[in-house]
Amino acid sequence: MIKLIDTVAVKNELGEGVIWDHHRQKVWWTDILQSKLYQYDPKTKALKSWSTPERLCCFAPVSDSSDLVCAFESGFAFYEPQSGKINWIKRLEQDNPGTRFNDGRTDRQGRLWAGTMVENQSNATYKGSLYCLHADLTISKSITGLTITNSLCWSPNGKTVYHTDTPTRTIQAYDFDTDNARLSNRRDIVKTEDGCFPDGSAVDKDGFIWNAQWGGSKVVRYSASGEKDLEVDIPTSQPTCVAFGGHDLSLLFVTTAWSEMKKKERHAGNLFIFKTGFIGLSDTQFS
Repeated sequence: MIKLIDTVAVKNELGEGVIWDHHRQKVWWTDILQSKLYQYDPKTKALKSWSTPERLCCFAPVSDSSDLVCAFESGFAFYEPQSGKINWIKRLEQDNPGTRFNDGRTDRQGRLWAGTMVENQSNATYKGSLYCLHADLTISKSITGLTITNSLCWSPNGKTVYHTDTPTRTIQAYDFDTDNARLSNRRDIVKTEDGCFPDGSAVDKDGFIWNAQWGGSKVVRYSASGEKDLEVDIPTSQPTCVAFGGHDLSLLFVTTAWSEMKKKERHAGNLFIFKTGFIGLSDTQFS
């Protein structure tokens, strides 16, 4: 039912943040550690890349604009890839130099959420947090005490949000107040296997969670209550993030990494595209 149909041989050190741009019909992602932004057209197979002014961790297209709204390593900014123009919104955690931004995604209302992670244990004053960038460009903080924020995604109706602190190997669900962007009623729904660390996630139209598992060579589909439904084998051990796309949203895009590998793997760092029998949900533009 699920078939690998394309491999984009980019050899990313840390491919991440993959999203589908429905309006341009292209997939975007970042190589965080190499400060590179990528765009790929699965129909024409045209690949573009840009160097970014800081390590780019996650981002989203901005409605009615050529800009992306980004969580760079040090904070939120608007960024226009073609010109390289950057307009900083706010830098965060400047008193905590051992952290940087990591995973993030827009909610169904078009707010950008992004979390920070502890990159340097010896230099971090405190652990990371999950932030929300609102439409009026104000910023609120939700979850604190995070080591590596990941797996951020929303249920189809937007009323449940999923998140993990990767080293815990546990994916949590929260009730989500769509009007006020507040999280409540935390519960654990998934405990991954030993050596399989939950990384980026996406939700399909049936409400199932697709999670890339660092170290596990797989993407796993879970029900909304956490039951394992199926596994997709990835031809390298460190898948990092997933997104649905294509004209009918049946393609699954998977980023990977070679960072931290003890032994070189042939396909590490490539983008993989699978044809699935499932339909995903479009990533929301920032509005």
